[in-house]
Amino acid sequence: MPSRRSGEVNLDGKDNRGMGGVHTYKTVAAILCTACLVGCVQAVPPDLVAAVEAIDQDLIALRAPETAPEEYGQFVRQWALLKARTQLDDDVIRWPWESGDLESDLRWLYIMGERTVSQLHDRQVSQQSAMQTKVARLESQLRSVATKAEAIDGRILLGEKAVQTDLLVKQARSFLEQKDYPRAMQAAEKADHALKVQTSLLSQELGRYADESRITYWQTLAKQTIDWSRTHQATAIVVSKAERELSLYKSGRRVLSYPVRLGFNGMLEKQFQGDGATPEGRYHVTERRGQGQTQFYRALALDYPNGEDRRRFQLAKRSGKIAPSKGIGGQIEIHGADNERLALTLGCVMLDNQNMVVLYESVPVGTPVTIVGALSKQNAVASVLAQLHGSKEEI
Repeated sequence: MPSRRSGEVNLDGKDNRGMGGVHTYKTVAAILCTACLVGCVQAVPPDLVAAVEAIDQDLIALRAPETAPEEYGQFVRQWALLKARTQLDDDVIRWPWESGDLESDLRWLYIMGERTVSQLHDRQVSQQSAMQTKVARLESQLRSVATKAEAIDGRILLGEKAVQTDLLVKQARSFLEQKDYPRAMQAAEKADHALKVQTSLLSQELGRYADESRITYWQTLAKQTIDWSRTHQATAIVVSKAERELSLYKSGRRVLSYPVRLGFNGMLEKQFQGDGATPEGRYHVTERRGQGQTQFYRALALDYPNGEDRRRFQLAKRSGKIAPSKGIGGQIEIHGADNERLALTLGCVMLDNQNMVVLYESVPVGTPVTIVGALSKQNAVASVLAQLHGSKEEI
């Protein structure tokens, strides 16, 4: 059969060459449609949005609104705008090789947010280390001041200030554990100041124990009493408040020394009734009180207030240092320990009972009793004040 030549028409009237072209076009169109369906993606990758959201949560966890308000404010404003744009562009699709402005802006925000998170984390670690050191130092200084104040009967003198300082240090520790470093720093600075105030108050009220002229005066009083004992071949008593020590002299020679306790404000200079201070000056035993004659375990009554005490009291009242309603007080004794609570209220000199027995049997009525603040420059109170002053410089 002769071959069909090019351009020859079939019985159906269609050109064979045209038929092949149509098939080719349909195939190409199908491939392109499939590529469109497979290759087109959302305008904003969901994982990028989730990443920026996670950065926001990290910033909140790092207290960025409080610790870095400017940086966080800028981040939040940008994130709010981009989030709104993201919601509007949810139905938009693009080719994989297309990079929209919204995606670029989100990536920039993510990078900036991540940098802020890193900076805040480093800053937080640094603050935590610094605050740990500061709070630990404050706790150590608080214990030191409390111990030293106790050693010189200064706890009552400090009163509520000691309690308030303790609370401030505990607040600083609590805020530190909550990672609230700004508030921890505020509490620590207040505690710092409170410790300095306590130290200054103790130095102000007890500074006379480090005053050379006052110590020389006390030494003179004690020496005169001892000399009197030697001259009259008699007994005499000297009490050093700083050392909390009572010494008995016979014929100018010390024959015994006992530890004593003083009033609750014993280290202070007595001014009026009820101040808890133990008086200082020259006194005499006016009465020996045995069992049944005193509420304590034996007592040696002293002639407080004497003439010098009354003169000083009236002068202080006239100058306004003592309120007009205050009285000068009395009933100061050297006694045993049957009623410790009352002893700590009145400002007497208290001994253990076994020591009181020996003293009571050795001391007749009329025996001179000299009570002084301290007998040496290196006394216990002056030493503690020096230590506190050193601690104050470190605070």
